[in-house]
Amino acid sequence: MKGALVFLCASLVICLAGVEAMGKYRGLEFLEPCSRRSPHLEACLARSANILTEHFKHGLPQLGFNEVEPIILDELHIALGGGPDGYRAQFRDVEAKGVSALRVTGLRARITDDEVQVQLALSIPRIRAKANYRSSGKLILVQASGAGDYWGEYEGVKAKVFIRAKPTPIGGRQYLHLQQLKMDFSVQNIKMGVENVHDGNTILQAALNLFINSNSQELLKEMKPDLRRKLVQVMTAFVEKLFDQVPYDAWIED
Repeated sequence: MKGALVFLCASLVICLAGVEAMGKYRGLEFLEPCSRRSPHLEACLARSANILTEHFKHGLPQLGFNEVEPIILDELHIALGGGPDGYRAQFRDVEAKGVSALRVTGLRARITDDEVQVQLALSIPRIRAKANYRSSGKLILVQASGAGDYWGEYEGVKAKVFIRAKPTPIGGRQYLHLQQLKMDFSVQNIKMGVENVHDGNTILQAALNLFINSNSQELLKEMKPDLRRKLVQVMTAFVEKLFDQVPYDAWIED
């Protein structure tokens, strides 16, 4: 996945230890470093992250990212019920927009000589998604095997992200080595449905839309482990790449 998730990851990374190196090495002079010894360190880091997200909306070619959106996920799955008639759905080529409106609403940091820990609270007003879907099994006693187009609107998205990293000497300088990245999220309101069901099966389409919108939070719950795992994988790869490029001792102002 590229685009908006890269934007999200960069916002998280910038909160880890100040931004002096990114400004110095990547042409991001609009960012100001945060002092590790300041009593307002966390507020400074949150402010720096939000400044970065504002600039990232239009891409940051100096970091190698010309476009921020849409998010592209290759595949997600849902499984409801067991047995041969259990409902199974596969969503492919998931395309989502709206993450570029992300804001950091809270931040807690713990920075020592041996470790950096940051926990962030993030807010996204609305994410719009579309995908190709294929399903099998039964829903509300209706055979729901088919395929078509999926759409979704997710409002009031909240996320919490935890990053833990360790300064490591490499070639005479200190670089951050990512040790752990975790995340969780919730959605306040969900609207979604299917359309253009293959073979023009209007009964199936109506049954699916009735079930989907009556059970949207439950469907999100079933999809969440798969979605969260993919997001963590992409975030981890991006954060590690960025840590490899920027020395830690240039990120923080003592």
